[in-house]
Amino acid sequence: MTQELTTREFRTAAVIGAGTIGLSWTALFAGHGLTVRVSDPRPDLAEAVAEALAGFAPHLAAQGLDVEGLADRVHIASDVTEAVRDADVVQENGPERVEFKKDLFATLVREAPAHALLLSSSSAIPSTAFTTELDDAGRILIGHPFNPPHLIPLVEVVPGERTSEDAVRAAVDFYTLVGRTPVVERKEIPGFVGNRLQNALSREAVHLVEQGVVTPEDLDRVMTNSLGIRWSTVGPFLGSHLGGGPGGYRHMAEHIGASMKQMWAELGTPSQNEEEQERLIEAVERAYGSSTYSELTETRDRRQLAVLSALDSADRTARTANTAKEEN
Repeated sequence: MTQELTTREFRTAAVIGAGTIGLSWTALFAGHGLTVRVSDPRPDLAEAVAEALAGFAPHLAAQGLDVEGLADRVHIASDVTEAVRDADVVQENGPERVEFKKDLFATLVREAPAHALLLSSSSAIPSTAFTTELDDAGRILIGHPFNPPHLIPLVEVVPGERTSEDAVRAAVDFYTLVGRTPVVERKEIPGFVGNRLQNALSREAVHLVEQGVVTPEDLDRVMTNSLGIRWSTVGPFLGSHLGGGPGGYRHMAEHIGASMKQMWAELGTPSQNEEEQERLIEAVERAYGSSTYSELTETRDRRQLAVLSALDSADRTARTANTAKEEN
């Protein structure tokens, strides 16, 4: 029987799986003062964690976090049982395989304290798919980040059919505590919201490149110099609402709704046969292959931090202005 998660004190986090996402979570949790225990069968776990903490520390400091003694808050666990033994929250980052998650969460339910919140970083599999055979599924739900989670604020909080409301509230509390922006999704759907939007855009992007309309590099320029800027500040619906002028979204829908429907019908379906896929891979490699992975990620992270800093500055300026108006 599910025990209510009455505690809201998150002191110890277990990170299960130390790939790209797990290492990023580890740094974020430690940056917010939590004790973190990490478990992964990879033989270089200690080295990978140390390297990640050193590399991510400047990102955390740029977000105003105290990184003094960061590594002292992170401990390497010998196995899953040791990692979760006194955890208040567990963040799982294992392979995207239902059977793997079934076995792992059976272990987590058995070994983690009864009050511990059990979260999965699953990017496509709803938690109901791997919890149907568990007696205690009430504290299990999805906490899906965007890579890298120590920088990108969004976490999609997706309850399963048996997840308790208390667990949902606890997840929102936890992700807010570590500086993320949790969004609770009201229905389970494969891929959740973020990845479905990303895949819809990627599908048309691949189609346009396949058809010779644009190169991969120029398509990225289109995005980063138009929609990327707009959507990072207001999102698709508010962007359209503002695009309709004083009449808002209603005006937009009434005046260009028909042409939008026609365009939806004409959106492409990439063939992505073996030949087309190889052609696309080679085109992307020509565009970006002259830089190393670390160079590209460093540039990406620097730019993402700049965007986040600018948005935070704009929000603080607006809050100050609103306060001044209220006082007057």
